[in-house]
Amino acid sequence: MAKEPAGETGLPASLEMAWGLRERPGKGPRPTLTLPRIVDAAVALAATEGMDAVSMGRVAKELGVSTMSLYRYVTAKEELYILMSDAGVGTPPPLPAEARSGGWRELLSDWAYAQRAVLMANPWILRIPITAPPATPNQLAWMERGLAAMDGTGLEESEKLSTIILIGGLVRNEATMAADMMDAIVKSGVSPDQVVGQYVRTLRLLTGPESHPAVTRLLESSAFTGSDEPDFQFRFGLGRLLDGLAGLISERSTP
Repeated sequence: MAKEPAGETGLPASLEMAWGLRERPGKGPRPTLTLPRIVDAAVALAATEGMDAVSMGRVAKELGVSTMSLYRYVTAKEELYILMSDAGVGTPPPLPAEARSGGWRELLSDWAYAQRAVLMANPWILRIPITAPPATPNQLAWMERGLAAMDGTGLEESEKLSTIILIGGLVRNEATMAADMMDAIVKSGVSPDQVVGQYVRTLRLLTGPESHPAVTRLLESSAFTGSDEPDFQFRFGLGRLLDGLAGLISERSTP
């Protein structure tokens, strides 16, 4: 079906509706079908059955309407995906007291952890391809908070943008790996500890101090069997990114 011409924003009609810039399609009595209802139904389907289950036909069936009726609100499945992602991430949660009273590092750290929590709770969002920069209400609210965290740092606006892209990439990559691992564990029917234990045993059989000295040292350490907190990898990676940013900000403030 041909897409409705974009308005002055350059966005599809459905995204302009999400911003409240367009009225509902058509005239006459207010219909029972609305864009929020369509998005909510699609999100519920993704949350229970995964993104593979989401199609215009399936969403229409869940709503008890014809597939064609959905196209009055969303002209393509890709648009629906964007709206679903925006609904899934929601608005950024209120800042905790420790972040409000801290500086840019605390603000960016809270921003990253808050995004990670959303993605870990809604892993279906990770299955939606990123096809365009953020242009929906909630996505831009997250973008605003990330950029505003660096106010007063002396960074150029392009550097602020690069920073949130870099941290956002870390968040998404770590959440995706966690979701993939969890899917594999669920399908295997064994516990996470059993999966790690089998991996270690496999590596010990395949490697040795002569062929893989670095891997051997890793296996002899507590890296796989230690009691590090569950989010150690994410905390470590984010910390190193923020350390690097701190160095740049220090350079900007040095006379």
